Amino acid sequence: MKIIKVTDQQAGGKAGFEIFKEALANGATTFGLATGSTPVTTYAEIVASDLDFSKSTSINLDEYVGLAADHDQSYHYFMNKHLFSKKPFAQTFLPDGLAPDLDTFVKQYHEIIEKHPIDLQILGIGQNGHIGFNEPGTSFEANTHVVDLTDSTIEANSRFFASRDEVPAQAISMGIAEILKSKQIIVEAFGKNKAAAVKKMIEGPITEDVPASVLQKHDNVIVIVDEDAASLLA
Repeated sequence: MKIIKVTDQQAGGKAGFEIFKEALANGATTFGLATGSTPVTTYAEIVASDLDFSKSTSINLDEYVGLAADHDQSYHYFMNKHLFSKKPFAQTFLPDGLAPDLDTFVKQYHEIIEKHPIDLQILGIGQNGHIGFNEPGTSFEANTHVVDLTDSTIEANSRFFASRDEVPAQAISMGIAEILKSKQIIVEAFGKNKAAAVKKMIEGPITEDVPASVLQKHDNVIVIVDEDAASLLA
């Protein structure tokens, strides 16, 4: 893993942007995208730039089960607000939180990923070490699947909802096996609340108890961390 330490999330966004810019210049056509508060500064830098994704494909990591695309806490809504409405892609793929048959949908989403190999995947990391919505205990062999969210993840995401009870209990997530097939991976982490997870991801044993630790097996991972998130690293 290559570690890039920055002063704060704004600087992290600039570092993330430079990796997207380089990937695009080198012929990348398919980008795996994440949501949540972590990648917003990277997306802001992309929006403010002259980068052109009009011939590119995007595939999103995850989506809550039960939320419509126009719900203001859905990941569809997030992506349109922070990126797609300002930087359109040729085609965008996002999980359907209202899919009537989830088992069929996750198989179809896996097929999409297989047909569009991801050149660059951006990830955040949860406080419990999850990537996407792959919670601790998820098999490293998993493809796209439906996840029962842990209490800690529901609690962490409750700040975005009117109450904890409104946070969906399930999500659709790209699987760890699919993430690992990406040619290049960026992990961004900012704040002291991510420090323990970052340390386990980089320095701890590779274990399904810390899903992000599997990234040690990938040969092209760049971790962008601010001083707080890096504070427990050796």
